[in-house]
Amino acid sequence: MNRLLIRPGAIGDCILSLPALRHLSTGNTEIWAPSTVLPLIQFARTRSIASTGIDLVGIGDFATPPLGHFDEIVSWYGSNRPEFRAALQATGVPCTFHPALPDTANTLHATDFFAQQVGAPLGAIPHIDVGPVERRARVVIHPFSGGPRKNWPLVSFEEVARRSPLPVEWTAGPEEALDRATRFENLFDLARWLADAALYIGNDSGITHLAAAVGVPVIALFGPTAPEIWAPRGANVTVLREPTIEAVMTAVSSAL
Repeated sequence: MNRLLIRPGAIGDCILSLPALRHLSTGNTEIWAPSTVLPLIQFARTRSIASTGIDLVGIGDFATPPLGHFDEIVSWYGSNRPEFRAALQATGVPCTFHPALPDTANTLHATDFFAQQVGAPLGAIPHIDVGPVERRARVVIHPFSGGPRKNWPLVSFEEVARRSPLPVEWTAGPEEALDRATRFENLFDLARWLADAALYIGNDSGITHLAAAVGVPVIALFGPTAPEIWAPRGANVTVLREPTIEAVMTAVSSAL
């Protein structure tokens, strides 16, 4: 089965989708996804969505990319773009479209929501293999997220860092202002760097999902987002809702 999977979304959304994508993966699968997350997809051929031109389908005279060599297309892209769905269906290749995000009526964890869409088993834990690691005595903190409302105060993170029993290293994305941060252009390089930490602390963010997916003990700090749907999964994940500094320090002590 030569199958094409099209998965848009932010880093965390794509990581939570990995069990569903793996379930659909055959020996001859191609996945189109945002360029940022492609290094994390290890079980299929990949291509960036931007490079395919599908963002322009239905605009002017731009044609659908050649897709006739695929036996099936499963897409989380185009739920709200009828012109795109029509263009793909016009290729004659069997297409299935799924919502890219759970709706407000959903009560399933997001990983299970995506798994249920494709008939995959529920309860899976997203996993990214970075090879063997040896834990080092350090705590990694990423104090940002995709939205300010989800961010615990930076001064609170700094107090946790000050009281940490282990040395703290900070990380941030290219556009996140933090002078002391270690930064990576490639998410897989960041994943490998996270993997040997003794503990990771962060907000409800894609990087927190990345840390959980490589098996690091994680303390995930949630504010307005529902953790029962969006929290990272894993045996070593502790989720704190509207945390205090004391609650985080108690979780640090338990994790270490």
